[in-house]
Amino acid sequence: MDPIATDANLAPAGAPGNAALIKDSDQNGFVADVLEASREIPVIVDFWATWCGPCKTLGPIIEKVVQNAGGAVRLVKIDVDKAPDISAQLQIQSIPTVYAFKNGQPVDGFQGALPESQVQAWVDKLIKEHGGVVDAGPDPIEEALDAAEAAMAEGDIANAGTVFAQVLNQDAENSRALAGLIRAYLAAGQNDKAREIANQASPEALKSDDLSGAISALELAEAGSAVAGEIDGLRAKVESDPNDHQARFDYAVAAFASNDAEGAIEALVEIIRRKRDWNEDAARTELLKIFEALGPTDPLTNAGRRKLSSVLFS
Repeated sequence: MDPIATDANLAPAGAPGNAALIKDSDQNGFVADVLEASREIPVIVDFWATWCGPCKTLGPIIEKVVQNAGGAVRLVKIDVDKAPDISAQLQIQSIPTVYAFKNGQPVDGFQGALPESQVQAWVDKLIKEHGGVVDAGPDPIEEALDAAEAAMAEGDIANAGTVFAQVLNQDAENSRALAGLIRAYLAAGQNDKAREIANQASPEALKSDDLSGAISALELAEAGSAVAGEIDGLRAKVESDPNDHQARFDYAVAAFASNDAEGAIEALVEIIRRKRDWNEDAARTELLKIFEALGPTDPLTNAGRRKLSSVLFS
């Protein structure tokens, strides 16, 4: 099962979607959708056509910039073939042509398929000069990530992975999405693909707690995959010789890889109790990596830290 599917809608069910910010219109709806709406908030109008190649380049760029503006502007898309009267009134001679309206009047505009950086600068200037209402509602991407993480918690790996991948299509440095996609691949048993995602992360993204925890989980899974099939034999070795710390350590690694985090924590704490500095403090190092992989709010992390403290300070 591959959790990545790139055709999913980012907005979660019930969340404010893009409809309030981006809509299609025509000359019959121009007064309401543009002129009247612009009395409340700046409205950007993208004049385009289905046969226009540059329009297909500019369209996704301007939609992305408007979505990322947090409700400070709206976008109306008008096919010039369906609005000849409006096109004539505004003297549109080539497309794509973009106009910004405020208080029922055009206040700025440009022609041609500009790169994203220039579109972003143009929209920022529009918001600054014409008073867009910033943060008109929840960020749809953050809400999508919340929904994806909830889906992961419920075991819906495929849908969660799809949303994480879609977020990364828009923001390749989003640490929550990177972490989520790594964990989705791990849950699907595809450690190699999880490693591919981890290797794409920039040094800046790697500083986030979300991503560092996911990478710790990946490293633990990679280490555990080599011994996961030996867990019964390792358990028997520990039972026959409780002071075989290497066997107990390997058992802990295998247990975590087999989704028995509690058993792994107990085994590592026991090594520390019996020989605190064994193998240059390897058990404590592994234990801290498990805590990072689980996250600071996981009940097993809190319980494990209490057990570790009781051993260290007894």
